Amino acid sequence: MMRPSEDTQLLARIQHIGQSIAAKLRPRRSCPALRTPMRRYSHSPAHDLPYLPTELWLLILREATAMCPDPLDISLGLSFLETPCEVEAYFATMRVKRDLALVSKAWNKHMQEFLYEFVWISRASQAKALALTLLTQFIDGKPSSGRWIRRLHMETPALKRCATDDIRTILDYAPHLVIYSDHHAVRCTRYQEYSDVRCSPEQLVSALAVPNSKLRRLSLTNYSDVPFPYHMSPMLKQTARNLEYLELSSTSIPLSSRAPTRTSPIVSLPVLQSLKLTLDNTTFAVLASWKMPSLRNVSVVSSDFGYAGEGFANFFEAHGSKLEQLELGHSSSLIVEHNLSLNPRPIQQIPLADWCPNLKEFICSADAEWNWRNPDWIAPHVLLPAHPHLRFIGIRDIDKRLIDDASAFPADPEDDAPFFPLLEQISSLLFNNAFPSLRYIRDLSRTSHTMRSDRRPEIRVLKFWANVLGRCGQRQVWLEDYRGVNITARDLRRAGLVTA
Repeated sequence: MMRPSEDTQLLARIQHIGQSIAAKLRPRRSCPALRTPMRRYSHSPAHDLPYLPTELWLLILREATAMCPDPLDISLGLSFLETPCEVEAYFATMRVKRDLALVSKAWNKHMQEFLYEFVWISRASQAKALALTLLTQFIDGKPSSGRWIRRLHMETPALKRCATDDIRTILDYAPHLVIYSDHHAVRCTRYQEYSDVRCSPEQLVSALAVPNSKLRRLSLTNYSDVPFPYHMSPMLKQTARNLEYLELSSTSIPLSSRAPTRTSPIVSLPVLQSLKLTLDNTTFAVLASWKMPSLRNVSVVSSDFGYAGEGFANFFEAHGSKLEQLELGHSSSLIVEHNLSLNPRPIQQIPLADWCPNLKEFICSADAEWNWRNPDWIAPHVLLPAHPHLRFIGIRDIDKRLIDDASAFPADPEDDAPFFPLLEQISSLLFNNAFPSLRYIRDLSRTSHTMRSDRRPEIRVLKFWANVLGRCGQRQVWLEDYRGVNITARDLRRAGLVTA
């Protein structure tokens, strides 16, 4: 009688012989995957991802759809040196958000906050679609998507401006607005009779004055002939607690630059740091009485060229001592042409440097006027020919100046002679007598940076910047691009090698 162990060995041998005979009788398959022995299923932690907590999914989707710079970060927009968000970058991010929202119902629910937190309206149909969505949700008894809106930016062409009733509907269903920007995007006429009084320009502005308003950044356009302070001061009083940035512009042309004949309420803006104005001289006189103890940055474009008027002087005499950054939007050439057309011409000198003794940063345009009385000197701006404490000068529209000069003097593509006036203008900033504390000059144009560092930059453009860099080096002044990064000779040589 055989032992159990011997029986087991015998059965194993018989099974092995049978398998070898069957393998010889069956044709061999060429697919290597079929010869791979099957493995048992092993659990992977990756299969648990759909069951992550909602808080983690929100963090993941936030990082996946983040914009740079963050459009909801108020601190990034307080300085006028910051590069604003562009519509192309916004639409690219929105396409990513849309694709993620279509993955599943769960992701669609998570993405609602990110889809609506920043709304950029670039034509009237978009405003109407958003207003219809919010109204439909209210009628159907669904939660309103307007509660997610934190920033509303409206910037449209002149022929595609938004209807007032659409904007009023959006504002009524967006109680948590933090940033509101209206850049001449609402369709208002002076002689229009509104069937709904809620949609008049005055009531449209008052819709922002909700209890416990969280507005911190506000850009408004005045569509009425009535000056700003007379119908906007009550609204600003209710939203002034948290307001850090205020931009005021007007669509109407002032008929008179005389002092205001009626009084307006004095507005107190305790935490306002930046103020951008595109207003007339009359309104400047009213703003001079506003209380703005934290004001540091001001950008001015006077709609009536009233720089020599009483309102402009009152404003800077009242607030100029607090300013650290100033931008004058009108180029010097436009102001000089306007003054030459006046009869009689203004003869008084505007003491802007005395009004703003603590100024550290100044922003101007590249279109400066050549002073024929002193041909060796081109001030950055006719209103600020010198300042003892200025450390930084930013120049806008250098790209436009380069393109215009090159087209006006078509010559050898390698000859930088057409850029001689601009070179002398920038070199004038380096005069020690005018700006003894100057340490930084920044090109604020993104297009100019592309012209300088593109794959095929023009030789004469590189020569121009090499000359500017050399003169800045002699004065020990840093030359920067629009990002605040130093422009170096190595960068220009590298671009020249690529061109060659």
